[in-house]
Amino acid sequence: MTDNETVVEVDLELFATEVAYALGISRRLAGLFAVPAGDALRLVAALAGEGQLSVLTATLPPGVAAYPAVTTLVPAADWYERQIHDLYGVTAVGHPDLDPLVLPLAPGIAKPCPGSGTETRALTPSTEPLPALVHGEGMFTIPYGPVRSGVFEAIEYVIETPGEDIPRVQTRVHYKHRGVEAAFAGRSTEDGVLVAERVEGVASVAHAIAYCEALEHIAGTDVPVAAQFVRVLHAELERIANHLDSTIRHVEAAGQAVAYARLTLHKERAMRLRARLCGSRFGRGVVVPGGVSGPPPIGDGELLEALDMLERDVRADIKLLMSTPSFLDRLRRTGILPLKFAAARGALGPLGRGSGLTEDVRTSRPYGGYRHLGFSPASREDGDALSRQLVRNEEILTSFHLVRQTVDELESLGDPATGWSVRVEPASGEGIGWAEAPQGEVLYFVQLDDGIPLQVKPRSASFHNLAMFTAAFPKDITTDFAFIEASFGLSIAGVAG
Repeated sequence: MTDNETVVEVDLELFATEVAYALGISRRLAGLFAVPAGDALRLVAALAGEGQLSVLTATLPPGVAAYPAVTTLVPAADWYERQIHDLYGVTAVGHPDLDPLVLPLAPGIAKPCPGSGTETRALTPSTEPLPALVHGEGMFTIPYGPVRSGVFEAIEYVIETPGEDIPRVQTRVHYKHRGVEAAFAGRSTEDGVLVAERVEGVASVAHAIAYCEALEHIAGTDVPVAAQFVRVLHAELERIANHLDSTIRHVEAAGQAVAYARLTLHKERAMRLRARLCGSRFGRGVVVPGGVSGPPPIGDGELLEALDMLERDVRADIKLLMSTPSFLDRLRRTGILPLKFAAARGALGPLGRGSGLTEDVRTSRPYGGYRHLGFSPASREDGDALSRQLVRNEEILTSFHLVRQTVDELESLGDPATGWSVRVEPASGEGIGWAEAPQGEVLYFVQLDDGIPLQVKPRSASFHNLAMFTAAFPKDITTDFAFIEASFGLSIAGVAG
């Protein structure tokens, strides 16, 4: 690993206990990965603490396909262990529900085992329906998706309800599974950025930053400060567009036609500004190993003028929206995630900060240009859809402020003497990079051999947070569904992998 992580190897039988103990001392489970190591399989738990990640690992020897479940002690490990079971066939003994998650396969079909050197092949997922688990008079099941009206990603929700209340929701995300871990195999580190940018398209910049941060940590590369600020500029424009999109989905569900038209226009303006800065509406092609592909091609005055006009209009329309009682009534007390639950599951991004958590890795584990910038993360305590909307509103304004800071810093620095990127020397080792995407913390576990990627394992905030989606419904009704989903603001491609 790198200087940013401390690594401890523990006995397999004690792995779950050691992870639970570590989480008891001001840490949260940031990720759980399965990493092939020859004929063996390593479990790698990333534990987030103030200012750093600590890492616990344990090894399943060849022929061993089971281990004591972490989920029994750490509920946040639930989906991670289901994913590991889907991809590697390893059983977490004691896990309460190992139903297929990202890749349901028919009995007898071999698991893909990405990173093990096995040949990549097409897999046909099982089409077995999810079983109904809530029974009683008047209960019925609504399969919602995978194809829905509007422009939505493919996901199936199985809603069990007596008519209004929703006692249980199950999810099937595998329709978007693309085998992204296998897509990194055999590529150069530079080409790996192209894959990272497409793991979760709406967070292309954040994923590229996290991937490159891991490479740079392993190689000990110092990215030019000016390039770090260019990364921040594009990451914050990405955040503005994402948070506007979540708000657009809210107002669409509420039937706020004027707000929908106005906010959609503002999002489009943000996307076009991004395209003017780099040629891609999604910020692709900017972040490269060792820096960025170049400076923003439009003058600072022109950028700031466009930014000022966009912020003025966004502020005005959000102010009007947040003074509309019929809109606020649909979000208030809807989809509540209590602080205790959010903390136990390590809720990320606006989801966590809407429930009273304050962690934002831009400030808690600052990386790149964020080390030179200052702001306080927005937070609310009610844990409902309205709190999450308020957090996003504040984050939009903070992002405008951060973009201006980066423009000022770039103007004072001028063109870097070393250019906008430096060579990342071939290195061997493994490390974890991170970034704060609009949805929350993104992690990349990367393993290199003389500069060649052996394994790349992305973990999106969407994957971590969607595991909490079904907990948001006990006091809500069917017509609240669209608001709760929009308030989570997630990407299903980032979940399915």
